[in-house]
Amino acid sequence: MSRDDLSEYLFDYLGVAKIKDYCPNGLQVEGKPQIKKIITGVTASLALIERAIGEKADAILVHHGWFWKSDDSRVVGQLHDRLKLLMSHDINLFAYHLPLDVHPQLGNNAQLANMMGWTVAKPSKRSPLATLGVMDGLIWEGKPAASQKTLGQLARSLASRLGRDPLVVGDQNQPIKRIAWCTGGAQNYIKEASLMKVDAYISGEISESTFHAANEMGVAYIAAGHHATERYGIQALGQHLQKTFRIKHQFIDLPNPV
Repeated sequence: MSRDDLSEYLFDYLGVAKIKDYCPNGLQVEGKPQIKKIITGVTASLALIERAIGEKADAILVHHGWFWKSDDSRVVGQLHDRLKLLMSHDINLFAYHLPLDVHPQLGNNAQLANMMGWTVAKPSKRSPLATLGVMDGLIWEGKPAASQKTLGQLARSLASRLGRDPLVVGDQNQPIKRIAWCTGGAQNYIKEASLMKVDAYISGEISESTFHAANEMGVAYIAAGHHATERYGIQALGQHLQKTFRIKHQFIDLPNPV
């Protein structure tokens, strides 16, 4: 498959034009024009590039790419080392951040729900989030699985399925009937989650202020891991491309405790 055809397909399939983000989504570094093998991973780290070279990949697809708006624009240090290695092997780098979080089938929120057996609620036009400017699909809500009726059961189920012990704020015996979730570093959306009248909010990370917000707003909070909650969207995207275009695909999971 040609690089340009793949880029155009993903732009349309992931609805990139509809989403305002703080990094470029799509082809970030141009490599060889024809793509036969894709490596997917969570972050475009030096270690992932080295693995992709070893696997003789033509392209790398990640959730966390480069060139964030807050980054130093100079090509020095860490970025220089990564970019030099990638370009010297003529490997393409594609990155999809928020478009991969919100996609209704392959997105991180959707994939986490599938992994955990959560029932997703249909978005309500009367949702309080509509007045807060929160992007459609960024925060999901629904019901936990039947085996996750308390906060402790929910936390243990996350630990078992994600392979990482979560950090839990709240009474382990608290009944959990409705939940909200947003993968990755979305702890600051706890206010929005509280307005949804849920019993618990699940995300990837936690800040010092999250502890106080959860207690004062009466919402249990679970930090299940940024990396742990965002492994599945990019993996599902790679599998989709393999099935649709018969491109070779390999997901490489490099452990990250955060």
